[in-house]
Amino acid sequence: MILCAGESLIDMVPQDGAFTPHLGGAVYNTTVALGRLGRPTGYLWPLSRDPFGEQLSHRLQEAGVRTDLCPRTHRLTTLALVTLDNGNARYAFYDEGSAGRLFAQEDLPDLPSEVEALFVGGISLVPDPCGATIEHLVSQNHHNLPVMMDPNIRPFFVNDAEAFRARLDRLLAMADIVKLSSDDIEWLFPDLSPEQAARSLLSSGPKLVLHTAGEQGATAYWAGEPVNMKSIRANVVDTIGAGDTFNAGFLAGLHHQGALNKQGLDNLQPEVIRNALKTAAQAAAIVVSRAGANPPWAHEMPQDD
Repeated sequence: MILCAGESLIDMVPQDGAFTPHLGGAVYNTTVALGRLGRPTGYLWPLSRDPFGEQLSHRLQEAGVRTDLCPRTHRLTTLALVTLDNGNARYAFYDEGSAGRLFAQEDLPDLPSEVEALFVGGISLVPDPCGATIEHLVSQNHHNLPVMMDPNIRPFFVNDAEAFRARLDRLLAMADIVKLSSDDIEWLFPDLSPEQAARSLLSSGPKLVLHTAGEQGATAYWAGEPVNMKSIRANVVDTIGAGDTFNAGFLAGLHHQGALNKQGLDNLQPEVIRNALKTAAQAAAIVVSRAGANPPWAHEMPQDD
């Protein structure tokens, strides 16, 4: 089981002069996408008992995601007000005192033996106590479980950049796979090219660094030669959930090939990486072709001959 730990929230998306609620959150989107792609998936994050929390829970269960590790609370669900600029999403978060924001270390359960890998990231890494809780989860498990991390940095959500950078430095050193967008690289490594940034990270611990560049595709940096994957053409409605779905596709691709484990990541081959990137690109192309974070189901994915 791939366990995803991080934020779930409600994206309030503009539509016909008003705002329509869409279930979302970076890690939540990845979790739903993994479940829909048919991979054994679990979710770890407090879910509110308010109506939005019940909807979030229902979609997870509909996708076959285990939610028994999620603490339940009467605190409210986080809201994210979305604005679109040429189809690109921008966010304003309403998060103080929310169900997820107050996720504490004492809320962490013992992980069941079925957990094969961890996925973390998003705004859940920024504030405390939830950020410290996710960091503790990774620190206690990264020696035995492969960890994929997508910081998905939202600079306007970061009040203490120095403290956040220090947390990211600690987490990045414990991660096996790191996915960075061009915006992430610009914030983390303003003086480095994407390849220089990836090589710097590889020297600090990760086995694999993925750079996603929208229409320009994605590149995987590792011990061998970089592996490139072109983006797949799509009629773009919006980009909400694109990177999150890419993450799910890549994890699903590795899991399908039996490579989502410490040994598999130590012995990666270019074709394994390429296959996982292909699955990631296919899944992302589908999600951008429809409104909101609505990841594809396994039966919607292209089938290899």
